[in-house]
Amino acid sequence: MRLFAAVLPPEDVSRELAVEVEALRRLPGADGLRWTGPPGRHFTVAFYGEVDDDLVPELTARLERAAARTEPFGLALDGGGQFGHGRTLWAGADGDLRTLSLLAERAEAAGRKAGVGTGEHRRYKAHLTLARSGTAIDTQPYLRALAGFRSRAWTVGEFALVRSNLPRSGVPGEQPRYEVVARCPLGAAG
Repeated sequence: MRLFAAVLPPEDVSRELAVEVEALRRLPGADGLRWTGPPGRHFTVAFYGEVDDDLVPELTARLERAAARTEPFGLALDGGGQFGHGRTLWAGADGDLRTLSLLAERAEAAGRKAGVGTGEHRRYKAHLTLARSGTAIDTQPYLRALAGFRSRAWTVGEFALVRSNLPRSGVPGEQPRYEVVARCPLGAAG
């Protein structure tokens, strides 16, 4: 199964973001982007790719231990940015980004220790993907609009191991489906 670990924003923050995304989708050229649906809006902390079913219990146990060693922390959606010369548009984060990065390191290490390949190690950049494009686009109108966006702050008390089921129908615009496999409470060691 295709798995990743992620911090999922609470429902009210997701609704705030949905309002902002609807405004972005009204900008010129927005219909040429592939917009991420609400279920796909999360902070990926580690991507594992295809994982053998036999490894999932060990991965889950290691993620639970990593979560137990990480204290809850504050986070908010804030502003935005782009990757790949305008191929990916994202919402940014503010708050305790140091702890979020530490959680990403621990989730990646948990995968390695469980025998799950996490691919090439990259420096963690907190972002929540909003849209993608097959070609480079001018993201400046979107970035200007996102510059004034900030959600309410919340306390991250858990992260999740999530299964992504990629679209198979070939229907344009079909979104991946996401299923939470395990929830890992933070700071549970105490």
